Amino acid sequence: MSSRTALSERYQVQLSTVYEVCRVLGASLDIERTFRVALNTLSAQLGLQRAMVVMPAEDGGHLLRIHSWVGLDRDQAARGHWRSGEGVIGRVYASGMAAVVPDVQDSPEFLDRTGAFGARDDRRLAFIVVPMKTERATVGVLAAQREMEDGARLTDDQRLLTMVATLLAQSAALHLAVAEEHSRLLQETTRLQKALAREPRGRLALDNVIGESRAMQQVFTEVHQAAPSRATVLLRGESGTGKEAIARAIHFLSPRKDAPFIKVNCAALTESLLESELFGHERGAFTGAVGERKGRFELAHGGTLFLDEIGDVSPGFQAKLLRVLQEREFERVGGSKPVKVDVRLICATNRDLEKMVQRGEYRADLYYRINVVSIFLPPLRERRSDIPPLVTHFIDRFNKENRRQLKVTPEAMKVLTACYWPGNVRELENCIERTATMVQGDLIRDLAFPCRNNRCLTQTLHFLDKADAVAAVAGAHGFNGHAAPPANGHAPSPAAADASSWSMPAPAPAPPLAEAGAAETAADGVTRIGPTQQLPPPVSRQAGPAPDGERDRLIWAMEQCGWVQAKAARLLRITPRQLGYALQKHRIEVRKL
Repeated sequence: MSSRTALSERYQVQLSTVYEVCRVLGASLDIERTFRVALNTLSAQLGLQRAMVVMPAEDGGHLLRIHSWVGLDRDQAARGHWRSGEGVIGRVYASGMAAVVPDVQDSPEFLDRTGAFGARDDRRLAFIVVPMKTERATVGVLAAQREMEDGARLTDDQRLLTMVATLLAQSAALHLAVAEEHSRLLQETTRLQKALAREPRGRLALDNVIGESRAMQQVFTEVHQAAPSRATVLLRGESGTGKEAIARAIHFLSPRKDAPFIKVNCAALTESLLESELFGHERGAFTGAVGERKGRFELAHGGTLFLDEIGDVSPGFQAKLLRVLQEREFERVGGSKPVKVDVRLICATNRDLEKMVQRGEYRADLYYRINVVSIFLPPLRERRSDIPPLVTHFIDRFNKENRRQLKVTPEAMKVLTACYWPGNVRELENCIERTATMVQGDLIRDLAFPCRNNRCLTQTLHFLDKADAVAAVAGAHGFNGHAAPPANGHAPSPAAADASSWSMPAPAPAPPLAEAGAAETAADGVTRIGPTQQLPPPVSRQAGPAPDGERDRLIWAMEQCGWVQAKAARLLRITPRQLGYALQKHRIEVRKL
């Protein structure tokens, strides 16, 4: 019975030891601390004189060093290092097989670098070494020493140390995985902080807006300055310059970034629909109003409302909008109860509001109300240094969406940089997508662009001053089939983008294009582009200078060309379609001679 009792007590001690080691290792991921406490537990529970964990050096070398210990001093631990395969410790690490030395004094393979595990007087000391293995590799060894006394059983110690070594190995592997993930997260955090930080040398950046030129940097500065306030912002600029993207940037840089951002295109709705869309309506307010509906002003409560194309609203609706902007309250269509809202307003237009106010087409009081902070967005032709990064952005997006590896050659980039781009960023994006779709191979060369083959879809717009459909081109030097800015170096005003405005001075002669392949100048001084390039020159019948008025100039051109519309269009340097619209507008009947 005594042997069974002793065996039962030994198993109880072993079970208690494993439990305590599991509890210690599960308490923390700091293996420096947990390994030391686990070795102390082994020493106390099993009566081990000394124990240590040996692992590869952290510097990535081939040496094995003591990681944690009990029963050694610091100097002894500092001397403990072995190479893989060297001594009992190195052999166990290299082979992954446990080793037991019953008497260190009689073992020639025992290598005591520490000076702590050697023989003591006439006492018999055993040395037990087991590998710390995971599913993938051996991560270290667990070594312990005990004095051989009566009843000592090395097989039981080896079995128990093997279980503990497995627990230590799993803890070490978990610590390594957590450390690697922590390092990866730190690197990712650093990368994101750099991406969100301001660019070096004082440059500013906005999300979803690309601009490195001085003109766009000025816009970014104004956006950062205006965003924190509640002031109404008016975004001015030609179509396609990115006014909506700037409006979103203002919203997300403001204290209202967590509130809604609501946008409305005023030009896309009639006056009645726009009123219902902005203010909402009550049930039964009109046919089809089956329920109460909140308008965009209510939906944007606490946030930002973006009114695009604010210059296109009718005079009748301008008065209704003015009251809302002044009082910050309105009534729904068909309702009588005032609704108060807290909305930050951002407006955008490509029209010349000042001229519209002068002509009586726009209310001056509404103009003053929305024109609190004006931000002018420059056209793409005035910030050509932004074209390469924009092209790179569009190409990368196209490659990602279509799983391609397209690249743009330097010659093709020169073509894009030299273009006039009357449609600004939107036209550039369409041109890139069209060319990338149709190009064969993985390189976009200069000859891949339609303009190089005199097939540019917007080529005529590059030469047309749209403020007067029958005015001659305010010409300039061309680039690869595209025209450059006007000769005076100034960009056209926002009103010039309005095709419905028909008031300009009399035509002036246009200088010839610089590149003969893109267009040609005939002996009569008329510059031909696109489909009209190969047409014969018109017969000159000018009896004097062209009149000033548009209607008179149309009749004069038709009379000079024998009422042949194609010839008259070439004389006025416009397309036949534009001439036809102008004749219909002024109700000029075409004579048949």
